[in-house]
Amino acid sequence: MFDFRLQVFYTVAKRLNFTRASAELFISQPAVTKHIHELEAQFKTTLLERSGNKKIRLTSAGQLLFKYAELLMATYNELDFDMNQLQNQHTGSLRVGGSNTVAQYVIPPVLAQFHERFSDVKISLLTANTEQVEQAVLNKDIDLGIVEGIHRNAQLKYEAFLNDELVLVCSAANKTIKTETIKPELLKTLPLLLREPGSGTLDVIAHALKPLNIQLSDLNTVMQLDSTESIKSYLVNSNCFAFLSVYAILNELKTGMLKIVDIKDLTIARPFYFVQPHGQLSALATLFRRFCERAGK
Repeated sequence: MFDFRLQVFYTVAKRLNFTRASAELFISQPAVTKHIHELEAQFKTTLLERSGNKKIRLTSAGQLLFKYAELLMATYNELDFDMNQLQNQHTGSLRVGGSNTVAQYVIPPVLAQFHERFSDVKISLLTANTEQVEQAVLNKDIDLGIVEGIHRNAQLKYEAFLNDELVLVCSAANKTIKTETIKPELLKTLPLLLREPGSGTLDVIAHALKPLNIQLSDLNTVMQLDSTESIKSYLVNSNCFAFLSVYAILNELKTGMLKIVDIKDLTIARPFYFVQPHGQLSALATLFRRFCERAGK
């Protein structure tokens, strides 16, 4: 079994906060301190420095131990998974991150199917915008991310997962325009709701409009919201328009709450991407990724 003291140190070093570490590990703060002191006594060195304002930082010895603890925990997780594979068992913890559209509308059905098939695997899902999911992968807070947007971080590896399309939508009761198709220039005059900076959806929109010589700054942006659900609710109660994923509006199209407005000569197609560090993906994350790929076919 993995040395629990090392797990305590690793958690504290990741969070740089005793309160958060104790909550995450379900032990008291005095117990956290006790485990850290035992490790410091074992290695005969100080691992953490505590300042008067309760801030924590790693010493050089602490940074070295953190590096090895990270490697050991990854190796232990691989060992645990591979040994269970011998008995055709899949156990362990898997941390997945999804950008907002993916996490709300694409992945939940896959997670349900995966849990039904591998019920002993504990899964946690982080929902955030694309930039935040990418950072979580870099910080090793999650094992695998699935994001939308134009991939850009050279420290990460991106591979296409599923195709999506962004469409212009508004309330079915919106009478601002009388036709089902509009010219691109008209976009500059429509009251638009956009996603927040850092959103993969916003990146894709900006990239798609560029060949039409339309900048985001040219648009009549009424508001920027960080939730697709907020945008949909706003649309139903206003004469605004928004670009949304077709996956996000399936129910609203069926019930007649929202409608699509086509734009001449403009199709905004985008893939969702698996995002991971360069190198070998963990066995459990690989299993989940393959499961997603099969479900998406």
